[in-house]
Amino acid sequence: MNIDITNRIQELMKERDWSDYKLSIQAGLSQSTVANIFKRGTAPTIATLTSICDALGITLGQFFCSGNIVELSDESMELFNNWVTLSSEQRRLFIELIKQMK
Repeated sequence: MNIDITNRIQELMKERDWSDYKLSIQAGLSQSTVANIFKRGTAPTIATLTSICDALGITLGQFFCSGNIVELSDESMELFNNWVTLSSEQRRLFIELIKQMK
């Protein structure tokens, strides 16, 4: 996977209707740091990218994810954590139970 970090940041900013200035404030970065990323094509350091992701409310993993990002509630996360401990047969039975509950 080849990702253009600058374009990805701009895409996420556009989703939130954020300006360069708002990103710098929310991420705790200087305006010149943000300007260098966009105008000079300077690749952000991991620390800078982490600050940007924190400001955007996503993880680094989500930043680099090419598919849809799915946010799990605490309840969904609990279900998932339990799901991975089930055997194949238990999973099959669980799915059948859910189908019966519809």
